[in-house]
Amino acid sequence: MEIASDQQAMALALEWAAKGMFITTPNPRVGCIIVKDRRVIGAGSTQPAGQAHAEVRAMRDAAARGEDVRGATVYVTLEPCSHFGRTPPCADALIAAGVGRVVAAITDPNPLVAGNGLARLQEAGIEVASGILAQEARELNIGFFKRMESGKPWVRMKAAASLDGKTALHNGTSQWITSQAARDDGHWWRARACAVLTGIGTVKEDDPQLNVRAVDTPRQPRRIVIDSRLEISPDAKILHGGGTWIVCAVSDPAKENLLRERGAEIISIPNPGGKVDLQALMTELGRRQINEVHVEAGFKLNGSLIREGCVDELLLYLAPSIIGDAQGLFDLKALDSLEHKRQLHFHEVRQIGPDLRILARFD
Repeated sequence: MEIASDQQAMALALEWAAKGMFITTPNPRVGCIIVKDRRVIGAGSTQPAGQAHAEVRAMRDAAARGEDVRGATVYVTLEPCSHFGRTPPCADALIAAGVGRVVAAITDPNPLVAGNGLARLQEAGIEVASGILAQEARELNIGFFKRMESGKPWVRMKAAASLDGKTALHNGTSQWITSQAARDDGHWWRARACAVLTGIGTVKEDDPQLNVRAVDTPRQPRRIVIDSRLEISPDAKILHGGGTWIVCAVSDPAKENLLRERGAEIISIPNPGGKVDLQALMTELGRRQINEVHVEAGFKLNGSLIREGCVDELLLYLAPSIIGDAQGLFDLKALDSLEHKRQLHFHEVRQIGPDLRILARFD
């Protein structure tokens, strides 16, 4: 492939970044290609935390092909890091390799980097540029950017409903309103998240596993249950495999020990009303390096999360059917004026099988 422009090269680097969709957390998904004489001589993407970053992988790829990277142009979807973390700084590796130019899609929001990587390259005599397909690069790592900028993860709430906005029949039956194609697509969104969050109501009613099954992924997201009174059964499927976080608002040492024997971790974050403090929970998840949270819960918890301002985006699957009087999407109070409505904007609308998938973001 002949590279004719910076945009074409960065688009290819973004394709490489997407290869790390399910594996890089808590690090960002980054892709890199190295171009010399309009030819791609190396390419790579960031590996799981502690392993090589995209730039190093691309340089290793070039070496394996017998290519010389000296004087080449490096296209990377995020500014090369300039600090020692689990791996050495990528900026230093690029300087040592003698590349001639580095083009970054967007600067790194991490305060430990934040322009320092490009500055270090420039000080070493390497030409630098940034801002090529920046919005696309940010979208790929929207959770990482939010966590670095606010200390909290990006929260995506998923729900499946009929065209009249019903998620279950009056008797609670909900399987299945949407198609298999929509359900499989939902697993892709689970897989890209760092954590899947639900409430005790869903656990008691449906006993879900909430793991990824319809998508091939080497990493399962963390499972989190909001359970204010520690009502969860030790035999709940969501505890199988261990590692589940139970977020509560009470102390029950005997029950906590039993749950820990099942591999769960208990996190107590009460609010003055005796329930889980949802905003404080989001801050705690950010501290624990959770970039993206995927919510699959019932209408009560959905409503609480929206009321508390914890949700960034709705992922809605709408089936071409009408159910009538039944359970809705969110438990929200009635409004007396449309001035108080919560405004969103459509980010993306796409048909998945017979159903409609809507990504809508809160303004």
